[in-house]
Amino acid sequence: MEKKYSFDKKNIKVLLLEGIHQSAVTLFHQSGYTNVEYLKTALDNDELLARIADIHILGIRSRTTLTNEILQKASRLIAVGCFSIGTNQVDVQSAKQLGIPVFNAPFSNTRSVAELVIAEIIMLLREVPAKNAAAHRGEWLKLSSNSYEVRGKNLGIIGYGHIGSQVSILAEAMGMNVLYYDIEKKLSLGKATSCSSLEELLKLSDAVTLHVPETPQTKDMITHATLSLMKKGSVLINASRGSVVDYDAVAHYLTIESLAGVAADVFPVEPASAAEKFQTVLQSFDNVILTPHIGGNTIEAQENIGAEVAEKLIRYSDNGSTIGAVNFPQISLAPNQNQQRFLHIHKNMPGILKEINHVFTSKDINIAAQYLQTDPEIGYVIIDTEGTTSTNLMSELKDIPNTIKTRMLY
Repeated sequence: MEKKYSFDKKNIKVLLLEGIHQSAVTLFHQSGYTNVEYLKTALDNDELLARIADIHILGIRSRTTLTNEILQKASRLIAVGCFSIGTNQVDVQSAKQLGIPVFNAPFSNTRSVAELVIAEIIMLLREVPAKNAAAHRGEWLKLSSNSYEVRGKNLGIIGYGHIGSQVSILAEAMGMNVLYYDIEKKLSLGKATSCSSLEELLKLSDAVTLHVPETPQTKDMITHATLSLMKKGSVLINASRGSVVDYDAVAHYLTIESLAGVAADVFPVEPASAAEKFQTVLQSFDNVILTPHIGGNTIEAQENIGAEVAEKLIRYSDNGSTIGAVNFPQISLAPNQNQQRFLHIHKNMPGILKEINHVFTSKDINIAAQYLQTDPEIGYVIIDTEGTTSTNLMSELKDIPNTIKTRMLY
């Protein structure tokens, strides 16, 4: 029997920005969401402020920034989907305090980034960027000096997570010796060897690639001090975050020919659109590969990201499951086979669950199942009932002290 939702899906407004892959639109439509608006561009801050109050589900990529100011205006917003690996474009803490889970796709573009990194290592060790630039100027640099195979070379991977470990597998298949450094203990894949420190990795590596998140600990991880430890003639690849590398320092080590080449896909300041001019200190070097944050931009990756994030948003909207949310207690739920389901998000304070239960028991409503998860700040409880409710039950749930948001699904 088809489940009747308390809020008709055709009235749930979904806004997808920045040219999110059509796989997301298709999945929403297949799941009964017909009120889906799709835009190929981002909205500026004023436009987003004007629109956000009417939106229930918002999908963004990296050009849209959701600040506390914008989220405070989002009175109907139930969930945000970041169709990307990271969520640094969203104030996830403010979203949590407002009862808005934020979902992303941390693994869907892993292979795309890894393939680009391997390609850049090969090109840099073969001096392809410099020889390509020379050929465009009419110069014929048919030289084998300073041109190397990757086989037998040491690859240092900083950050051995999903992307770093995928790079490790591909590099080892090509005959490279893989070293890695991570602040957390990780299981080595293949013959990869863990280094005890960042300094050890830098001293041993012929090529170094970065795959770390943007945190206070990773900011300016690569500076004059760390670059001075790298082998003369080694190459550096940054496909992580622009804040991780001091590019002024990199330019210095390129100028003195200590670094043989660099590939950069991310930058501290990136254009908001194709119309905005891109500038970096690295543009004057022939032996540098510059790409416009396209590590995960393949058709396959964007299709996977579109489907993965849309599925998480739909699952939360349909049955309350929060698996995959970066800022919320994690609960995996099957559809309710009984009568009704209620969601209650609240500050993690003593006695709230007792108050919630009292609302139901005082009306002789039997609770068939109850699911609760908390973190230090918020609690998230799902209540499945066997009977229908009175009309004032929702208002009573909302009136419980320290309630953030409550919703009846069906």
